[in-house]
Amino acid sequence: MRLNDLDERIVHALAEDARRSYADIGAEVGLSAPAVKRRVDRLLAVGAITGFTVRVDPAALGWSTEAYIELYCHGSTSADAIRRGLERYPEVVSASTVTGEADAIVHVFASDVRHFEAVLERIVGEPFVDRTKSVLVLSPLLRRYTSGSPN
Repeated sequence: MRLNDLDERIVHALAEDARRSYADIGAEVGLSAPAVKRRVDRLLAVGAITGFTVRVDPAALGWSTEAYIELYCHGSTSADAIRRGLERYPEVVSASTVTGEADAIVHVFASDVRHFEAVLERIVGEPFVDRTKSVLVLSPLLRRYTSGSPN
């Protein structure tokens, strides 16, 4: 489903703060609260909005080390096999197939460098992994959690 401008603005407002009232969002986009609710319900029904969640600072949970791991896999490892292999690691917050030399990139949070090293060693031990290349994040410069254009 392709969102129209009004739906995009509603999604953007919810992505900024999913706890905002429909009346508040309506005032921003020029609709009544019931009209915003109907649109949000429709967006949920068609799968354009997949749910509502809370964003937690990983450091608040004691996970202050952040890293990215490039995965280089054996032969023709499928994306599904990579996903199945990584989904059991709670330290992995996202994983994507990518263009370029690597087959996938994995975003990891850990409590410290020693914890990250242990996670990396476990991932390297996965049967589909040929080798890895990793980088530790020093300072996150920009994080965006919104969707759509911020009109």
